Amino acid sequence: SGSSAVAPLPEEDCMKLNPSFLGIALSSLLAIDLWASKRLGVCAGEGSAWGSARPLMKVIEVSGHGIPWLLGTFYGLCQSDSSAAREVLLNLLFALLLDLVLVAVVKGVVKRRRPTHNKMDMFVTISVDRYSFPSGHATRAALVCRFILHHLVLAVPLRVLVVLWALIVGISRIMLGRHNVTDVLFGLLLGYALYSVVEYCWLSPLSAPALFALW
Repeated sequence: SGSSAVAPLPEEDCMKLNPSFLGIALSSLLAIDLWASKRLGVCAGEGSAWGSARPLMKVIEVSGHGIPWLLGTFYGLCQSDSSAAREVLLNLLFALLLDLVLVAVVKGVVKRRRPTHNKMDMFVTISVDRYSFPSGHATRAALVCRFILHHLVLAVPLRVLVVLWALIVGISRIMLGRHNVTDVLFGLLLGYALYSVVEYCWLSPLSAPALFALW
């Protein structure tokens, strides 16, 4: 015939012209995440809506930082004269180190940049801390919260305070503009799950005699 037949589009071009529902949903969620994170970053700078609360948020930031927890746990481990307490503290130290390694690996793989409204004045950072996913403070807060609730005998009001502390640490990361909402949510879930790994790999004088021989 005089008219030439129209060749069908290659499959990959069809996919580009008809993006999957999953791709559209993920893009929409990402846009909502960035928008919400920007709106909730009310302490991101001194001139922000809640800029006067920024010093308090930075105190909360330090309370969830790895260095105070590592140093405090190590000090307690060295000073403790109870074998049961040393076992708990050694496993807390193991949990904190495992958390640091896992978060660093995930951040290095994902390489998600911190929010543009973040002010890089964080307390003691390393190279991988320029990335935001997941929130290391959130993972640590959830991990420590679960650890404390399982291994310390606390009155109900203190248990509530521990949970509130973990949640406030997570929220403060968004308010300071350090992280997006999804960074914190994933961090809390990761920290919660990481505790189960610590329990499964629990260190005891029988499973790790060499470690316990050091103290």
